[in-house]
Amino acid sequence: MLIKYQWMVWGLLFSVTACGEKNEVPLISADEQNYIIETATASLDSLPVTVTSAICERSAGNMHDFYSEGDYWWPDPENPEGPYIRKDGQTNPENFVAHRLAMIRFSQLAGMQTSAFLLTGDLKFARATQKHMEAWFSNPKTRMNPSLNFAQAIKGRVTGRGIGIIDAIHLVEVARTVEILEKNNALPEKSVLEIKNWFREFVTWLTTHQYGIDEMNAKNNHGTCWVMQVGAFARLTGDIKVLEMCRERFKTVLLPGQMAKDGSFPLETKRTKPYGYSLFNLDAFMTSAEILSTDKDNLYEYSTPGGINLLLGAEFLFPYVKNKSNWPFERDIMYWDNWPVREPFLMFAGKAYKNKEFIETWKTLEGYPKTTEILRNLPIRNPLLWLLDAPVK
Repeated sequence: MLIKYQWMVWGLLFSVTACGEKNEVPLISADEQNYIIETATASLDSLPVTVTSAICERSAGNMHDFYSEGDYWWPDPENPEGPYIRKDGQTNPENFVAHRLAMIRFSQLAGMQTSAFLLTGDLKFARATQKHMEAWFSNPKTRMNPSLNFAQAIKGRVTGRGIGIIDAIHLVEVARTVEILEKNNALPEKSVLEIKNWFREFVTWLTTHQYGIDEMNAKNNHGTCWVMQVGAFARLTGDIKVLEMCRERFKTVLLPGQMAKDGSFPLETKRTKPYGYSLFNLDAFMTSAEILSTDKDNLYEYSTPGGINLLLGAEFLFPYVKNKSNWPFERDIMYWDNWPVREPFLMFAGKAYKNKEFIETWKTLEGYPKTTEILRNLPIRNPLLWLLDAPVK
């Protein structure tokens, strides 16, 4: 049985009263609740934007295939028409990102609408989410193919790569919204069936295609995000075998292979964006634990034979979230000033380890950043989806 989001003890410590009423909503202030409802209401009539809304002539796929281009690849000044060259950590603003932005928008809309549903119980928010779900997953004219064969292509080099799978981290909260809406009978059975069939096909592709296998075996944040994504999608579809595989990989590959004994991530700290990548990787680790943990197999409490565990990671990074100026590694080459934001690891670790300081710090950080690069690396942006699974009473 999957962990339910029980907040009985924590609610006494951290909950607030919703809009002056008696309803208690964990961690989310009355002002933020109002913001969620107002934002969701303003977007009720928004039209779906899927991969079919923008087509790049450089894509080797068709109009239903997700396409993106590698962020750190640039024209070669010595051969402008030739293959692109890599500049690690430096994003090329001319690359095609329309599909990625459309997916982020979809995730934002679904997350905000479902959060408003959790606050109000009003089915109009579920219906607004439904039209976007159907456009992405079931409408034959607008749906996305359940694969990523053409993600993070590089001009003159490859038409797609396994590391492009990380572009779909924004579907993690989409999958969570489907779980919530299905549980509350807020989506038609036909829509739920079609959505689950899409994710089922996607999990099959992620676990059998060579790109998926390559990404699964990645030794840094890409490998973490593969487990987070596949775990989220397999949980939605009830794929017990894949869920167990993800838990085992978390314990025997991700933790011992990526985390040092001091809780840092050496593969991330040697990059040109060591701070942002370290935050991103720990966020993905904690989200994976939240998705995959069961009553009998709590990944928050798991330690490797060498004593590596998630608490170490949280305790290592937390001081540098509170005071970034003490960061012991190089500053990020780009977006140094934009981090940290409301990092998911603080919320998840605060709950798991009953650490009030983690939670209080999380509450002070920006919850709704606007910078595209930050949004791209922040897949968990709607905390209510992880704190509640039914509307407040």
